[in-house]
Amino acid sequence: QGKGQIMVTKRDQYGWRWSPIYKRSPDMTKSLMTKSEQLLRIDDHDFTMRPAFGGPPIPVGVDVQVESLDTISEVDMDFTMTLYLRHYWKDERLSFPSTNNQSMTFDSRLVKKIWVPDMFFVHSKRSFIHDTTTDNVMLRVYPDGNVLYSLRVTVTAMCNMDLSRFPLDTQTCSLEIESYAYTDDDLMLYWKKGNESLNTDDRISLSQFLIQKFHTTTKLAFYSSTGWYNRLYIHFTLRRHIFFFLLQTYFPATLMVMLSWVSFWIDRRAVPARVPLGITTVLTMSTIITGVNASMPRVSYIKAVDIYLWVSFVFVFLSVIEYAAVNYLSTVQERKERKLRERLPCTCGIGNPDEMMIDPQITGYGSMDVNTTGNYGMPENGGRQDRMLSQVSLNDPQITGQVRPSRGYVNIWIDTHAIDKYSRVLFPGAYILFNIIYWSIYS
Repeated sequence: QGKGQIMVTKRDQYGWRWSPIYKRSPDMTKSLMTKSEQLLRIDDHDFTMRPAFGGPPIPVGVDVQVESLDTISEVDMDFTMTLYLRHYWKDERLSFPSTNNQSMTFDSRLVKKIWVPDMFFVHSKRSFIHDTTTDNVMLRVYPDGNVLYSLRVTVTAMCNMDLSRFPLDTQTCSLEIESYAYTDDDLMLYWKKGNESLNTDDRISLSQFLIQKFHTTTKLAFYSSTGWYNRLYIHFTLRRHIFFFLLQTYFPATLMVMLSWVSFWIDRRAVPARVPLGITTVLTMSTIITGVNASMPRVSYIKAVDIYLWVSFVFVFLSVIEYAAVNYLSTVQERKERKLRERLPCTCGIGNPDEMMIDPQITGYGSMDVNTTGNYGMPENGGRQDRMLSQVSLNDPQITGQVRPSRGYVNIWIDTHAIDKYSRVLFPGAYILFNIIYWSIYS
């Protein structure tokens, strides 16, 4: 046997044979680890204290590489981001002699033995350091004592969104980094390269948002019990894609409103056609409104999409009310016509009462059935305003019991279709005007 090797035996078909197998001595690995710790003089210092304790605050530079922006949730008012968080500071206690000025890199095992900044994410809900396959932590120490500490983190933080312009809104969210224990008297946080300290992956994209810009700021945060702290901000501005909501919300709502206008061209006597059409459009609009609100937080203010949907709902509802008004006024008109017809002078003994009561040269219509209730020469399509002029020769001796020296005329106007005719113009015009005002304000 020699130093660093062990002789072992192996049997084969010819008998016994000695074979040398070289193994590194366990003491050598232990010796290498001991040399590294001795080189950094870890056991010679108290690393529970910050560098230069009792002196000026230690500057800690920070830069961030954003790997992904995972989710933006309007319901929970938060966002999830994965990033590489890097810290730079100088700890002379970790300086070591070196002839080639090369740094030494370590993993998370050495991080637990030295001082590192105690950073946390303000207003974070959940955060964790990735640990597959090992903890994603790196520590790099330079001969002059400069330290680079990098870790890969996923954090879910709050984002107070203003949804008053939803879905035509632009949101600005912030990720805030701060030391938990050290005030600005002990630790001074700063962005290492200003705005260039924040880098993003070009492949970052979101399904509902367009990322407009990232930028950084620095402020002081005050706590009444502990004092002032340096706080770093990562701001990112997001503009929502509108095309999805145009297809899923705005276009269906607009089509439902337009569908409700079809009833204005349907005969008022076709009750089985007009009533189901109005009810169907009202129920469909209710379903659209419910679906949109189900995916939104219960905020106490009105959103832009609420204004559009509720105005559309009002237009659909008014189209149903319009038919109810037409039907009611038509019924009242028919009752008046019946009573007026009953009060007309008796035409007994007249050879042709139709020719006497309705003159085509006066009314503009040909012969018609006077017994048809409420339709005195009225065209079926309601395209014209109908007028029936009943001329009664009050001094005609053929009219029994009516002897007067002059003639009298009775005018009967039938306007049962007037509301429908006006609605064909007023409803589309008002809705177009609403759309012009709406999109000019929110777009």
